[in-house]
Amino acid sequence: MQNKEIQEQRIKGYFLEAAKEMLKGEGLKSINVRSIAERAGYSYTTLYHYFKDLNELIFLCVKDFQDECEQFVKEEVKKEPRGTEKIKAITKAYIQYFTQYPGIFELCFIEKISNIGSKQPTTELIATFPDRLCSEEWKYCIDKNIITKEKVDIFTKQLRFTVTGMLLLYLNRMQPADYKEFIDTVEIQINQILNI
Repeated sequence: MQNKEIQEQRIKGYFLEAAKEMLKGEGLKSINVRSIAERAGYSYTTLYHYFKDLNELIFLCVKDFQDECEQFVKEEVKKEPRGTEKIKAITKAYIQYFTQYPGIFELCFIEKISNIGSKQPTTELIATFPDRLCSEEWKYCIDKNIITKEKVDIFTKQLRFTVTGMLLLYLNRMQPADYKEFIDTVEIQINQILNI
């Protein structure tokens, strides 16, 4: 890599980190080109030299947050046995990540997609993320005849919608009011979906 490319990557990184910090701490409502540029230490016009628009920058933030969440999940579940127990552990780690970073949950699941770019890739990236986290384990369950492919298709949708709904109620309405009760309820729901 040449010096110019290294410098471009570094400056892009400054903008990306500034946007991610703001999204984690203050949510999407605090985000605009000027505030990101100010936090990154550059003029807002410089941002447009590195990103097509604000939507592209936010899309990259979503991807980075998902990479960060995926690493967190992998670390949390590395000792879990394969199959449904690992799917359960992945789901619980996914929930733990979003309870630690409610601003990221808000960005992904509460903001209207028109506010973060109406691009289909952003929608698809967010909607299928829990499925992708568990994909290897679902395949393992199918290969070992633990669960049929038809049931996996049903279970993935049930998990995706149940977990998102439970996080929505907990993070925005504190229902249930106690974190332990929330996690216990999550466990019951996951067990019912997976027939454990």
